[in-house]
Amino acid sequence: FKKYASSIVSNASSLAKNCMEKGMKVATGGTDNHLFLIDVTPFGLTGRQAESALRDCGITLNRNSLPFDPNGPWYTSGLRIGTPAVTTLGMGEKEMQEIAHVIKLVLSSTKPQTVTKGEDAGKPSKAKYVTEPEAAREAVSKVKSLLDRFPVYPQLDLNFLQQFFG
Repeated sequence: FKKYASSIVSNASSLAKNCMEKGMKVATGGTDNHLFLIDVTPFGLTGRQAESALRDCGITLNRNSLPFDPNGPWYTSGLRIGTPAVTTLGMGEKEMQEIAHVIKLVLSSTKPQTVTKGEDAGKPSKAKYVTEPEAAREAVSKVKSLLDRFPVYPQLDLNFLQQFFG
């Protein structure tokens, strides 16, 4: 268990480092535990938009408030990224580079939509967004490739189950 826990922390540190190397703003400049926060405001996004865009591309994480967050707890300005799940699948530092690449691809290819009605008409939405279709396809493909190498249930023959159960 100690080795597993140590791997989780190493992966979090590696992923945070790779995110920073790709120009993402990591709160506190890194991590010494299993998670870290990214400030998504340099991308012109709220945490809610970033969380949803990444989920659309197969990456699960959650939005999180940052210190003195101007967007409050609902929209937020940050993302909380943890590494226990990917470590459990057997991923290591090499895969953290791939994950950082996909996160950067999605965030840099996602823009807020413009509010069309009401008192905020003409302003960027805090919830709605659009991701460039080609970037989204590339991200989904990279996530699928990664998960094909690290399946959740490697002992199950999913093709057989799909044929058997339709």
